[in-house]
Amino acid sequence: MKLAVLISGGGSNLQSFIDQCNSGELTAEIAVVLSNKANAYGLERATQAGIATAVVSHQEYADREAFDQALVDTLAPHKVDLVILAGFMRILTPVFIGAYQGRLLNIHPSLLPKYPGLHTHKRAIEAGDSEGGATVHYVTEELDGGPPIVQVAVPILAGDDEGSLAARVLEQEHRIYPLAAQWIAERRLKLTPKGVSLDGELLGPSGQRYLS
Repeated sequence: MKLAVLISGGGSNLQSFIDQCNSGELTAEIAVVLSNKANAYGLERATQAGIATAVVSHQEYADREAFDQALVDTLAPHKVDLVILAGFMRILTPVFIGAYQGRLLNIHPSLLPKYPGLHTHKRAIEAGDSEGGATVHYVTEELDGGPPIVQVAVPILAGDDEGSLAARVLEQEHRIYPLAAQWIAERRLKLTPKGVSLDGELLGPSGQRYLS
């Protein structure tokens, strides 16, 4: 299975994919790492791992649709099976989502459907929640609203702030994101008209719960 990983920053989730591809835990190949920012450190991670890189700056395009078409055109020669959004800080339009419908994953740092959008950890703490977490989901045109695949919960501890909770959630993101991709590689995971199924069983509205 050939992957494209889209990033905008440091690429810590990208590194988890690189590591698991190298160890054989993820039976896939990262064909290309693409960033909308030329100075994203994740590009350096990719180069060090011998992975092809590409930069498509959103600032060079008149609108989101033109930018998304440039993304599609850049990825096309790599013939990827699955696109991984790993801290890609652009809202995608139907131009891109449609080109990779059913083959496009994102990870969101909350227990969806709670707290779509930004500042998820801060919102969870301020709401008095007992746990935060992360959700891997298929991408649809609804922001952070695509069908969930796998979700992990992280306890919110006394004295937690946004940064401390985010750090612990990120550790779990590195586990569940490549796992979701591996389920696809093994053909265990399917996106059906009724929702996501794993090993033939339809998952609930929060996806599969991962026990860390």
